[in-house]
Amino acid sequence: MANTSFALTSELTLDPFFIPPGGKYPILLLGIVIYFFGSFSNLTLLTLIIMKRNLHKPMYFILFSLPLNDLIGITTMLPKVLSDIVVETNKVYYHLCVLQAFLLHMYGGGILFILAAMSIDRYIAICMPLRYSSVMTPRVVICIIALVWGLDLVLIVSLFSLQIRTPRCKSVIMNVFCDNPSLLKLTCENTKLNNIIGLFNTAIMQVLSVSIQTFSYVKILITCVVTRRAETKAKAVNTCVAQLVIFIIFEIVATFTILSHRFTNISADLQKITGMLIFLVPPLLNPIVYGLKSIMMFLKRNVDSIRM
Repeated sequence: MANTSFALTSELTLDPFFIPPGGKYPILLLGIVIYFFGSFSNLTLLTLIIMKRNLHKPMYFILFSLPLNDLIGITTMLPKVLSDIVVETNKVYYHLCVLQAFLLHMYGGGILFILAAMSIDRYIAICMPLRYSSVMTPRVVICIIALVWGLDLVLIVSLFSLQIRTPRCKSVIMNVFCDNPSLLKLTCENTKLNNIIGLFNTAIMQVLSVSIQTFSYVKILITCVVTRRAETKAKAVNTCVAQLVIFIIFEIVATFTILSHRFTNISADLQKITGMLIFLVPPLLNPIVYGLKSIMMFLKRNVDSIRM
């Protein structure tokens, strides 16, 4: 009985993927390539923003949070999954499991709030270009960034402060990584309150993010329809379409993942794969579709202006 109690409080077992014969090393190689590409591209984006003085502007200070958040997501999840494929033990200590789940949920909420903040910046830049410098002052930008991370932290802390107090009677995580729904399945007691708080926090994140982005992009669309300036329309297309694509992809994957935990007829491996996509797709796409493209265009404009 003592050994069982210790296992329940100290060590958990993750449920691995089904890997077909001969598939271990191709999957491992693919995972390593994805991790290094995602990490390198996001680190490159962070380095460019830090090193290039002409990028020290409100848009790029807010953008800085996006690759930082992506690095948290992909680094918290993928190395552990790959190491489990190699060693085949699939063990994790409970406190490390909670930490991983905490950081992954911070990442998920962070994407929603960061994209909302970026949409506000684009709204002011496109709809109020003459007032942009006076509105997006350094103090305002710092407040926006602090609000993004602060609100995300408060919501996730409120969720996990209740989670760690929930007693457990199981020690198998039915996933390849730790998240709040998987941790909740370890308890044999009523988790209604946990579910209510989780849904409430998710609703706050979604409603705030979707409302802010809808307001911003509707205003931008109206401005593009009313104005006759080709420059304004080009700016809207270059900076907003890519951001909307990232947001839509994230929402589709996240919605399917959330719903997959509510239906028992969806295969466990499919749940695991879609759950991983949330932490893989944005870190791979964000630097390409939004960050690096925008920065290279910005640098090109500066080089062209110097030549002229």
